[in-house]
Amino acid sequence: MLVLGLTGSIGMGKSTTARLFSEAGIPVYDADAAVHAIYEGEAAPVIEATFPGTTVDGKVDREKLSAKVVHDTAAMKRLEEIVHPMLHVYRRAFLEQAERSGAAVAVVDVPLLFETGGEQDVDAVVVVTTTPDIQRKRIMARNNMTSEKLEAILARQLPDAEKRTRADFVVDTSHGLDHVRAQIREILAAAAKMPRRRL
Repeated sequence: MLVLGLTGSIGMGKSTTARLFSEAGIPVYDADAAVHAIYEGEAAPVIEATFPGTTVDGKVDREKLSAKVVHDTAAMKRLEEIVHPMLHVYRRAFLEQAERSGAAVAVVDVPLLFETGGEQDVDAVVVVTTTPDIQRKRIMARNNMTSEKLEAILARQLPDAEKRTRADFVVDTSHGLDHVRAQIREILAAAAKMPRRRL
């Protein structure tokens, strides 16, 4: 089974692209959904012990946690050291299940793929992009988003231009869903002929 890593900076249209891969019949691992699951389960007590006051009713409150870590690089690193090993277990279970189901290709949707060295664990990388104007409009339309918060998020992410140079495939979401669907079809056709290169 060939594993495609799907990534892209905030506001680029990665979640929509992941949904369209899924619509095309490809199993998609959603790192954000896995984070939600562990924040409501095994990660909650460890995060509360490390960052007191960040859970409510035994579940991580993402807003409270974000307030403690978003502007603090050391705190963010501590959080990642808690969360990443747990997410690795979820991703491995997803890939094993996808392989058992007979899928020829699976997609792992990981926002910080390059930033966490995750490109080593996939056979090819798909980067989702759009214009800076569209990106900013999409982000600022989100609830609870401020310019300061956006700058802090972008500071943790590899610049879009660098992601694109390191990608095997680039999906441009600037021109509507049908254009994205067409790009996905091209990627799947090309991926079928690619060798596996995961470590």
